[in-house]
Amino acid sequence: MARKPPTKPRKHATQQRSRATVDALIEATARILVTDGFDKASTNRIAGKAGVSVGSLYQYFPGKEALVAAVVERHGNELTQVVRRALTDVAALPMEQAVRKLIAAAIEAHRIDPTLHRVLSEQMPRTGKSESMEMLSSETYALFRAYLDAHRDEFRQVDLELAAFVCVTSIEALTHSAVLHHSEQLTDEAFEVLVDEATRLIVRYLQ
Repeated sequence: MARKPPTKPRKHATQQRSRATVDALIEATARILVTDGFDKASTNRIAGKAGVSVGSLYQYFPGKEALVAAVVERHGNELTQVVRRALTDVAALPMEQAVRKLIAAAIEAHRIDPTLHRVLSEQMPRTGKSESMEMLSSETYALFRAYLDAHRDEFRQVDLELAAFVCVTSIEALTHSAVLHHSEQLTDEAFEVLVDEATRLIVRYLQ
């Protein structure tokens, strides 16, 4: 069985100049993934686009898989900030308002560089799910479950673990598919309608 390529950095940048080099390499990787895909990305091309030597690249990353993993991690952190902020903001809101805000936040998160998001979704089996995405998934379920627990009087009696799974998974699937696969057909007005319909779906399930 072939060994899986390493996806961890060789070392972490600490000084400003080295951080700038790492940032340039990660950004170059992201742009090459978008324009040419994983198979056509190479360490030589990435280094060239970043404006650094391939030797400098290998000081920080063992190969392109580690660079792709770094792109996934960075993108995951950007999504996490949006979703985490929304989950905090809805804690005291009534159910329908909370669900609507969470769906809108999920759409906003998926609209962060959607072309890159789609490419990374396709490449995750090669690099593994990022730590930030794993953390976001666990945190989202936990916080949504806590929300349901605090608002039990607003919906029918239901298993909270199952309800959190159904709601969070449904919101993720709907917004992911809409933004990444149907964005050209969906105007801003159509996205508002999507938020309305998705809110109705989740609220009626809970009620």
